[in-house]
Amino acid sequence: MLKILIINGHPDLDHSVSNKTIINTVLLLADENNCSSDIELRSLAKLYPDYKIDKKAEQKALLNADIIVLQFPFFWYSVPAILKLWIDTVLEYGFAYGKIGNKLHGKKLLLSLTTGGPEDAYSESGRNHYQITDLLRPLIQTSNLIGTQFLEPIVCFGMPNIPGIDSNHEIIAAKAVEHAQKLYKIITK
Repeated sequence: MLKILIINGHPDLDHSVSNKTIINTVLLLADENNCSSDIELRSLAKLYPDYKIDKKAEQKALLNADIIVLQFPFFWYSVPAILKLWIDTVLEYGFAYGKIGNKLHGKKLLLSLTTGGPEDAYSESGRNHYQITDLLRPLIQTSNLIGTQFLEPIVCFGMPNIPGIDSNHEIIAAKAVEHAQKLYKIITK
């Protein structure tokens, strides 16, 4: 079995419906299939509430993984601040890129993300004016730079959890379970 590392970049997982459900469902599926020891979850906000990331611990976790999953809500067309800091701190020159920075070469990288907006908002004619893959280009290029095999992102659209905006949490949770099942199937095949 491949070793899977899930980097949870949600800044407040306890108050999330979709990302919390995705992570919990993946871990439950792993437990049901007796492969929970093959999945390591690193919830950045819980590990580093002070935003002081332990670079060596994170690099060690990456070295032990075959598949790296970045699980996050899509914030302002990017990753949440804690995940951006993790990328900036951990994927350093000499480790992840550069003349001798080849430690992640050959590993697989998968983006698993949720958006508040519906899928049709992510098109040239939609309110965001771009396809989601266009907006993910900086992360795709990061994968290219660090030598990982970039897997097709898994996006769960229409998952709003914003105070003051009416959201049906039952529908969001059901969509999150479907997303998690798809994610689990990809990372364990």
